[in-house]
Amino acid sequence: MMISSAMNAKLNEQISAEFTAAFSYLAMACVFDGMGLKVLRGRFIQQSDEEREHAMKIIRYLSEVGGSVALEGIAKPKTDYKNVEAVVSAALQNEKDITAKINELVSLAEKEKDYATRGFLAWFVDEQVEEISSMTDLLNLVRLAGGNVLQVEAAVRHQMLAEKEKS
Repeated sequence: MMISSAMNAKLNEQISAEFTAAFSYLAMACVFDGMGLKVLRGRFIQQSDEEREHAMKIIRYLSEVGGSVALEGIAKPKTDYKNVEAVVSAALQNEKDITAKINELVSLAEKEKDYATRGFLAWFVDEQVEEISSMTDLLNLVRLAGGNVLQVEAAVRHQMLAEKEKS
C-alpha cells in the first residue's frame, strides 16, 4: 500500500462525507421540487451528482494506491427547511464543512510527506474554492431577491444555460 493506514482511514471518512453531501443535496432538490421550484431542483440534483463523483474519485484513487475502501452508512438528510434561504444556507455550511475535511486531509498528507496524496488532493482544494464561491453567490442571490423565488429561479436558469454553453 502506497499510503498509510491513517490516510486510508481518513480518505474513507471523506468518501462517506461526499456521499452524505450527495444525499443531502438530493434531499434539498426534493424540497425545492415540493415548493414547485424546478430550476433549483435541477441545480441541486446537479450538485448531488458532483458530490457523488467526488466520492468516486477518491474510491478510484484508493484503488490506484493499493488502499482499501470501507463504505459506511450515511444519515438521513434534513428535509424540514422553512424556506429557500434556509436550504441554501445549509448547503453553504455543508460546503464549508467539506472544505474543513479536505484541509485536514491535506494537513495529514503534508505531515506524512505523502506527496502523491497531496497532489491528488490539490484538485479537491481548488474544487472547494469554486463550491463555496458558487453557494455563497446563490445565497446572496436569494437574499437579494427578498423572497421573490421566481427571480431566483430565473437567475439560476440563466446561469445554468450559460454554464452549459461554455462546455
